[in-house]
Amino acid sequence: MRTAFFGLGVMGYPMAGHLAAAGHDVVVYNRTAEKAERWLDEHEGQAAATPAAAAADADIVFVCVGNDDDVRAVLLGDDGAVAALKNGAAVVDHTTTSALLARELSEVLGGQGLGFLDAPLSGGQAGAENGQLTVMLGGDSALYERLKPVMAAYARTMTLIGPSGSGQLAKMVNQICIAGVVQGLAEGLHFARRAELDPARVIAAISAGAAQSWQMDNRWETMIANEFEFGFAIDWMRKDLGFALDEAGRNGATLELAGLVDGYYAELQAMGGNRWDTSCLIARLEK
Repeated sequence: MRTAFFGLGVMGYPMAGHLAAAGHDVVVYNRTAEKAERWLDEHEGQAAATPAAAAADADIVFVCVGNDDDVRAVLLGDDGAVAALKNGAAVVDHTTTSALLARELSEVLGGQGLGFLDAPLSGGQAGAENGQLTVMLGGDSALYERLKPVMAAYARTMTLIGPSGSGQLAKMVNQICIAGVVQGLAEGLHFARRAELDPARVIAAISAGAAQSWQMDNRWETMIANEFEFGFAIDWMRKDLGFALDEAGRNGATLELAGLVDGYYAELQAMGGNRWDTSCLIARLEK
């Protein structure tokens, strides 16, 4: 298929590469043109100067940018993609956004004969580089089945959750759960240190039981070493938790722990940790 990919960040750069490696015709657009040029040095494809130019003749436009405003800009703004898309084309938004935006885009694009799937991701930079991402989707089931083989280039698992906005809501659930797990791991490691236990022995013991988690397997050593210059930045985590807390205000859900952890991340931002990995919660306990 002829595809366009908007956003060559830590996720989008390898994802677009997987599409090219799978044989799809890929046109990339990035706000910083130098990154698009670097991508072309490594992959087969083309670069475009504007979203509209990239979207011309595309069957699918993939979007993986920063936030709601960025998505609106590349799709609906000046030189946005939507005005250039042919009838029957589709947009897959991999950005983590509000569910409100996903529903808005579904209505706007549907009214112009275009398909739309909200499709936030889990798996981080490593998952993107290895083509092993988890994708949570909202939208039409027939469109999902049509586009699923294309997304398989970079996804390990894909699940259609429900109608438009459901993918973003599922991503909120994902982030709520991660926030609680990381805070629990941070407190456990902090307690182990204060109790003068060997953290490696403790983790070896408990990771074989019910306490095991991806965060424990992949982050405990760096947490102990106070190494946080990698992974998913807390600026982005606070954005995601903000979506969840706002949505909870509308649907009546009680998110006590998520609210607490969001506050803890705010403290870490004040410590200068905006770009630290989300596992930095331990730094607050041991400052």
